[in-house]
Amino acid sequence: MELVHNFDEPVNRRGTDAKKYSQDYYPADVLPMWIADTDFKCPKPVVDALIDRMEQGVYGYPVVSRAFKEAICCWEKTRFNWEVPVDAAEFVPGVIPGIICAVRALSHPGDNIVIHTPCYPPFKDMSDHNGRHLLRNELKVENGRYVIDFEDLEEKLSQVRTKLFILCNPQNPTGRVFTREELVRIGELCLKHHVFVLSDEIHCDLIYKGHTHIPFGSISPEFADNSITFVNASKTFNTAGFRTAGFICTNEQVHKEVHEAVLDNKGIGENLAGTTATIAAYTQCAYYVGQLMEYLEGNLDIVCRGLEEIPGIRMIRPEGTYLLWLDCRGLGLSQPELNDFFVKKAKLGFNSGTGFGPEGAGFMRMNIATQRTNVEEAMRRMRDAVLSLGKA
Repeated sequence: MELVHNFDEPVNRRGTDAKKYSQDYYPADVLPMWIADTDFKCPKPVVDALIDRMEQGVYGYPVVSRAFKEAICCWEKTRFNWEVPVDAAEFVPGVIPGIICAVRALSHPGDNIVIHTPCYPPFKDMSDHNGRHLLRNELKVENGRYVIDFEDLEEKLSQVRTKLFILCNPQNPTGRVFTREELVRIGELCLKHHVFVLSDEIHCDLIYKGHTHIPFGSISPEFADNSITFVNASKTFNTAGFRTAGFICTNEQVHKEVHEAVLDNKGIGENLAGTTATIAAYTQCAYYVGQLMEYLEGNLDIVCRGLEEIPGIRMIRPEGTYLLWLDCRGLGLSQPELNDFFVKKAKLGFNSGTGFGPEGAGFMRMNIATQRTNVEEAMRRMRDAVLSLGKA
């Protein structure tokens, strides 16, 4: 009998070392809906596997886990029909640490990295801290949807110092899930201009109805040979605190080079609990994903309906992720004023849009992976605060 998860179950995360709820970031009277983890308990098979492992009472150095690699490959096969050789998968202590190692292995200081923007803030930090130049290919809005400016993308890919393209799919923060046609066009341009692809697919399971996630490396052997795919169970199953991710690289020479960079940066030691949790999630918890997405669809509908009653705030409905990119420019506030408005007036803790680059001016990012009562309360607070501005 299939397990059923209760996503409405209240979970008190205050006082549990939860970064999202720490008063270092927002006061206690603010409802935090920012950092990208969920307020849901992990699926029962993950909890059971962790309890069983912890009860052994010995937590010494683990070996490299082949079962961990097999679990990643099994998930890619069963979820996305991508047949991945087990030896192509490898542990890294997080998607961003893995991408940093790939950047150091496959480019040099002064080289360019291209990325769609607005973008997840650590991508810029990673480029700056490693002496690379980030070239921004801004996503444009056409017919109510974010689309790629391919003319600008090719211009940036064609520059002689451009060595890498970071693909974030589903895209954070806009929620775009790129189509096969878009991915093929990206892949062909990268091959044409000899640019290697680093594909961050950490949100790959969080796809709304009518859309499909396609792993970049699954499209063709040529694309697989010219890319590394980074995955992590953390966004789906709420295991971010275990600092456990993986990458997939079928290009043996590139895999070796990135592996050496991981070794050089002492990123090889697997997290015993993280390995246990990831294996359980990827081999026993497919049921959880379907139920999670059904619940998130309901939360998303609440926000969409609520925004119809809130003047000055709009949103392009996301195709994936539990992150909403709210266009608040209609409120007529500067970004500092907007940030203060949500914290001090609406009592809501969102991510400031400018953290995702200059393209985010006037935007806020909202995380709806929480109990439905929280989403309903957030929309009530948002509506009351906006109406108090007299924007109606």
